[in-house]
Amino acid sequence: MSVLPELLQANAAFAAAFDGRDLARPPRRGLAVLTCMDARLDPERFLGLEPGDAHVVRNAGARASDDAIRSILISTWLLGTREILVIHHTDCGLATTTDDEIVRTVRDASGADVSDVRFLTFSDPDACLSEDVDRIRGLGDRLPVGVQVRGLVYDVETGALRGAEPDQSA
Repeated sequence: MSVLPELLQANAAFAAAFDGRDLARPPRRGLAVLTCMDARLDPERFLGLEPGDAHVVRNAGARASDDAIRSILISTWLLGTREILVIHHTDCGLATTTDDEIVRTVRDASGADVSDVRFLTFSDPDACLSEDVDRIRGLGDRLPVGVQVRGLVYDVETGALRGAEPDQSA
């Protein structure tokens, strides 16, 4: 059974009280956040963000994938973002599997071959965060001068963030 009717009802209530028509495209805080799609994470809430404050890019594992990089480049060059936070989290599902296991699961369930997809699984969350932060910092002159790139880890059991990367400009 679809949840769409519930969602449309919630949207009708939201739209009836909507007051965001004057929000600008550029993020008010000059911030872009790359984080995981995990449903336990509510980055706007745990960072104290309001609509219009930041761009939030979400994908499985908060990975600095080509598409995440595309969004970050648009955010920085076209919309003025000057700070990027990469936020990984504890108990991430991508740290508990491998690309081969995902390929096998899909093949066994459907017969489909997804072996050409890089799922970007990892075993060491801190090393993975460093890799993703380094990939963004490594964009060099593909990022505007002075853009700050930092990495944090969100603890799904406590809601707290901890620093994992020193402050550093790209």
